[in-house]
Amino acid sequence: MQQITPCLWFDHHADEAMAFYTAIFDRSRIVQIERYPDAALDEHFTGMTGKVISGTFELAGQQFICLDGGPVFTFNSAVSFYCTFHERAAVESAWNKLLDQGSALMELQTYPWSPLYGWLRDKYGVNWQLTLDEAHVVAQPITPLLMFANEQAGKASAAMRFYTSLFDRAAVEVIVPYAEGEGEPDGSIKHGRFHLGDQLFMAMDSSQPQLKSFNEAISFQVGCKDQAEIDRLWGALTADGGQESQCGWCKDMFGVSWQIIPEHLSTLMEAGPDAVQALMRMRKIDIATLERAGQLAR
Repeated sequence: MQQITPCLWFDHHADEAMAFYTAIFDRSRIVQIERYPDAALDEHFTGMTGKVISGTFELAGQQFICLDGGPVFTFNSAVSFYCTFHERAAVESAWNKLLDQGSALMELQTYPWSPLYGWLRDKYGVNWQLTLDEAHVVAQPITPLLMFANEQAGKASAAMRFYTSLFDRAAVEVIVPYAEGEGEPDGSIKHGRFHLGDQLFMAMDSSQPQLKSFNEAISFQVGCKDQAEIDRLWGALTADGGQESQCGWCKDMFGVSWQIIPEHLSTLMEAGPDAVQALMRMRKIDIATLERAGQLAR
């Protein structure tokens, strides 16, 4: 089971985006969609009837989550998705489809690190890096890439060490520093690769001033087996400058957003509006409180 899942925050385009992405990648499908009810949960959700509370979909066999959150957060280059293909035609096909109404940030062509590579922003603002990987170097077809820029520039190595200290079966796999003359400070990471459980990540530093910082538009949802695991991860991620938010959302010291939830959260929410309202009042999720709210509704 995939424990850590990328979550994409859309401005009321989640349905359309899921259909768009699943038509591009092989082994892709929409798994499940939960929608806002006819009666608003509270004043913050007025006008959201029928929109996506949570949509689960798969791209190239990997799980993603999306939601309709409104125009609060916008996608940027701080988190992109690095896609590896083993055939040139597959790279070109995905590139052309993702580029529809989008824009190229680095044109699809030959670069020193790849026979065919390109970076684009799609019509929703999501960033994708596509590459031809004929040697099958990267086993995971789509990998989140974290760009440490602005006030976080130079912190990619520390972040990788921090994240791999939190999860079981986690390790840093590759660290490639910038070479002298490449325009980055000493110790900056040109390419880093690490895994947290079954989820592979990439990381890099950049001191380019025009780049954006992390925000909630892309977060990482962690399904926890029990309250002890929620408490441990929440405490670690919100320490040393991290920030608590609502409904299990938080930011770590580097500004990366996480959702720390119980694995069976959807089952807990099926108990009815009392359980949902209890969740809305929480920062860190308390499983026992949600269970009591569900029991009172019966």
